[in-house]
Amino acid sequence: MATRVLIVDDHEVVRVGLKQTFKECGIEVCGEAATATEALKLVESSNPDVVLLDIRMEGGDGLNTLGRIKLDHQELPILLFSAYDNPTYVARAVALGAAGYVVKDASRERLIDCVETAARGESAWTREELRRVTGALATPRLAGDIEVPLTQRESEVLRQMALGLTNKEIAKALGISYETVKEHVQHILRKIGVSDRTQAAVWAVRKNLF
Repeated sequence: MATRVLIVDDHEVVRVGLKQTFKECGIEVCGEAATATEALKLVESSNPDVVLLDIRMEGGDGLNTLGRIKLDHQELPILLFSAYDNPTYVARAVALGAAGYVVKDASRERLIDCVETAARGESAWTREELRRVTGALATPRLAGDIEVPLTQRESEVLRQMALGLTNKEIAKALGISYETVKEHVQHILRKIGVSDRTQAAVWAVRKNLF
């Protein structure tokens, strides 16, 4: 039986290229979606062995979509497929139970190997990827059920940080100055007791701030 893959990406040219690649390798594309909403419907109807999921999509964050799919399909392998080699994305993906993370400039062989590995129910994470986020995932403060008094604005900034946005992007998204964002980020890290943005992102995931 051929491995069945559901492709979720908002760029048609990417979906077309992936379909051709998988066809040449004997992998069946059982569905394709351009939005998170379409993806959630197709997971139910197309019965995929693996979901290949983009992160930055129009109308929805792929990592949020990963979390929503996992609520009802805990055992379904989901591979993140992104143009961004972002440690915050990687940390959130690990925390949410993704089977692996493939950057879009990876080799064809790497992509196919990850899909087949995930389809077998095995982890497609590399040691290097896990090493990069081990410190964030193991931080004691993140494991504790500690209430932290973040202000509404700090919570908004933290959500944007966990989406992988830079300070400049956060300032634009929230309509505040770059310097104000820097201050909020410093306060957030101090309040939740972590040392960097990746750890903050994991904390946000575990506190269900999305």
